Amino acid sequence: MATATEVNLDKYCADVAARAKRASMSLGTVPRTVKDNWLRRSAELLRENEDRIAEANERDLAAAPGYGLTDAAIDRLRLNSKRIDEIGKRDVIALLDSINDRGAPVMARRVKAHVRRFFHWCLERDILKIDPTAGLPRVGNGKSRDRVLTDSELAKVLRACQGPYGAVVRLLALTGARREEIAKLKWSEIDGDTIKLEGSRTKTGEPHTIPLSSAAQALLNSLPHLGDFVFNGVRPVSNWSHSKNELDAASGVTNWRIHDLRRTVATGLQKLGFNLQTIEAVLGHASGSRSGVVGVYQRHSFDAEKRAALEVWGAHVMALS
Repeated sequence: MATATEVNLDKYCADVAARAKRASMSLGTVPRTVKDNWLRRSAELLRENEDRIAEANERDLAAAPGYGLTDAAIDRLRLNSKRIDEIGKRDVIALLDSINDRGAPVMARRVKAHVRRFFHWCLERDILKIDPTAGLPRVGNGKSRDRVLTDSELAKVLRACQGPYGAVVRLLALTGARREEIAKLKWSEIDGDTIKLEGSRTKTGEPHTIPLSSAAQALLNSLPHLGDFVFNGVRPVSNWSHSKNELDAASGVTNWRIHDLRRTVATGLQKLGFNLQTIEAVLGHASGSRSGVVGVYQRHSFDAEKRAALEVWGAHVMALS
């Protein structure tokens, strides 16, 4: 019987093999024994890197709000299965350039901040002798996106949603939640008519509740229970780029990103007459009107206001689709 470690390694091997195939790496001519050894070694490196990252998040980085490594940053830190001490400045520059070149300068700057903080932590812990992020050039222009889907566009997108990915997109449109909060949603995190996320599952590090409107509950009730994860059974929904391209083709709506749904929900709630504090509470923001001294002394949860807002928004969305 396979041990937990062997099962995990097999999972990582499969992950490495899939990414190798997507990158068109020519492994077909390599003898099977050599190929298996390479995949297993790559898996071990991935696990070693992730162990370092997990330790960093649990220790010093956890004490610095906003610097905890996000799932996106962790995924990008793998850098083709290199060990942490093998990653050089050119690797980091190539990583940031690849994000910026696809039209995501703000994300590139955020990843840069996370990666730099992590490598500084590695220096402090004597894991590294040289910081590969020292003297990095400025990334992107830092301009925030302002894309909001119109009611007509949102209706087209929702009508084109199919399968687990489509269900995630529909729930994102109904709740305004962050992508990973919904993609990794587990049945155990749903308590009646509310999604309850622990701090480890949110960007702010604070627990967050998401009231489920009638429309959101109907969506969740229509899904089969195939495993711990709501939308894909045994694992979170992934392969976002491919699925998003298919959704764009089916809906005819282009030049938008999944994150734009949060801005669409916020803008829609504003048009429906809800105030800024309620909208920020819906989004789970720890900035703006809920930051600083106000955030320290104002502990009102806005649960009732969030529920009312999302119920009205849910009815509006359902009327579109």
